[in-house]
Amino acid sequence: QVQLVESGGGSVQAGGSLRLSCAASPWIFPHNCMGWFRQTPGKEREAVAIIATSGTNVDYSDSVKGRFTISQDNAKNIITLQMNSLKPEDTAIYYCASRYASRPDFCSLRRLPPSEYHNWGPGTQVTVSS
Repeated sequence: QVQLVESGGGSVQAGGSLRLSCAASPWIFPHNCMGWFRQTPGKEREAVAIIATSGTNVDYSDSVKGRFTISQDNAKNIITLQMNSLKPEDTAIYYCASRYASRPDFCSLRRLPPSEYHNWGPGTQVTVSS
């Protein structure tokens, strides 16, 4: 089973950028969906972005579309989330997760809510001030 560890969180002013990384150990497994999720106290975990590790499928929530970009670097075994034009409402703990997917087009936020993921990292805090 792959182990996931997030990094890159921090504090930034509104309009700024952060780049989160999810390190996969021992490596990024093929035929997986890997996603970024976020959660604030008292709220359910929200899916942000997802990528198919075999293929080119990516998907974003409406709240981050056009501002966030998910990508994978197989040489470094990391999944990154580039976050631009950050807003205070982006403040949350961000988690990386993975699960098996028989087909790349199975990797969509609609098909795979957070409850469908089995493997999670510990999370990294992102704070955006106004």
